[in-house]
Amino acid sequence: MLTGVSEFPSLTDSSLPPSQDNQQGLVEESASTSPGAQFSSPMDDYYALQREIFLTTLAMAIVIFGSTWWFYSLQTALGYLLGACTGIIYLRMLARSVERLGSQGKPSGGQSRLALIAGIVIVATQWDQLQFLPVFLGFLTYKAALIVYTLRISFIP
Repeated sequence: MLTGVSEFPSLTDSSLPPSQDNQQGLVEESASTSPGAQFSSPMDDYYALQREIFLTTLAMAIVIFGSTWWFYSLQTALGYLLGACTGIIYLRMLARSVERLGSQGKPSGGQSRLALIAGIVIVATQWDQLQFLPVFLGFLTYKAALIVYTLRISFIP
């Protein structure tokens, strides 16, 4: 038996779900008033990505340098380390170029990156104590770090 209208919620009752118009306002209000809500800019995300790739490249270079020294020789490992350091410098130059692309709208620094690659190839082929393959593979370490990063974000969201 019905005891009255009080069993039915009124239109002003706060237990009712808000309308679509009100939901957007509540979401915006709760996002702006919550104490832990921090929004990062795209450049902050870019710098975090850049730092992660640099640290991954550096860690891989150290591990591969130690392994190369253990299994081959110090001379081969130093050739690899020269290439890895050149790859890190190249990656830093590339990151600066991408950063400038975002702010200026036009790419720059392509010739200096090409000169760096040409320089390391010339040094590796002309210096008798260096072997070309370890230097070249050391240079490509940054690409392996990019592959590791891509696989990590693909399989671990």
